[in-house]
Amino acid sequence: MRMYEVRTLLGGHGLVESPRWHGDRLYFSDWTAGEVVALDPVAGHSEVVARVASLPLCTDRHPDGRMLIVSSPDGLLLRRESDGTLTAYADLGRPGWNDIVVDGRGNAYVNRVDFDPVAGGASRPGTVSLVTPDGSVRQVADDIAFPNGMAVTPDDSTLIVADSYRHSLVAFDIGPDGSLSGRRVWADLGEGTPDGICLDARNAVWYADVPGRCCVRVAEGGAVLDRVDLDRGGFACVLGGHDRRTLFVVAADWRGMTEPRMVTPGSGQVLAVRVEVPGAGRP
Repeated sequence: MRMYEVRTLLGGHGLVESPRWHGDRLYFSDWTAGEVVALDPVAGHSEVVARVASLPLCTDRHPDGRMLIVSSPDGLLLRRESDGTLTAYADLGRPGWNDIVVDGRGNAYVNRVDFDPVAGGASRPGTVSLVTPDGSVRQVADDIAFPNGMAVTPDDSTLIVADSYRHSLVAFDIGPDGSLSGRRVWADLGEGTPDGICLDARNAVWYADVPGRCCVRVAEGGAVLDRVDLDRGGFACVLGGHDRRTLFVVAADWRGMTEPRMVTPGSGQVLAVRVEVPGAGRP
């Protein structure tokens, strides 16, 4: 297994999550600050492009280029317009939403943890809901212990969901209407705890691991292909850059879900690692 050089592009943030590559910039969320930030990885310049008081605070892009933002406590999916204003795109019906991925047809998959982990309550399995381009919402999957990062294959045929509590990646076939079927364990990760994920062009998944302080690349079935060790928890990753061969990782010093400050203040970083296989699919 090869050794990787990890470069720090940006520091001084809080709980950083949801990295997304669009155009020539990396977008990520600082959950502590309630901000969505755009970073030019070449120039090193960053700017806040949206402010939403939400934890979690995850985003993805509609095929038309506009950003969709999950406002978890409001139970809303917001859309960022070209002038920077935020409008309601869909009513998710209740609070507690986590991650989002949008396929090439404009179907948005949003998952939900069905308990309050911050309050330390007993866990209950979560769900995945579909928001179709007309704004309608319906549940399409359940019984995911702790649904986290998600990815869609390049042909829009498969949704992969990270189940952190069951230490696995779960796959579903995507139907013509966006419905999910053919549920299966795509990879058993052993002790791995997947958070944010992304796909590459060889049908492998990179997953970020908070307690393991790493990013790991696995094949279908769970065989470990590559590993990038970190000095703090890896919350999510995405393949981007001009050739999609830069693995961008958002990481921070994790304290715990029920701690007053879940990460050490100022420990949130954006990291970059050059890899061999380019990204594919969404995000």
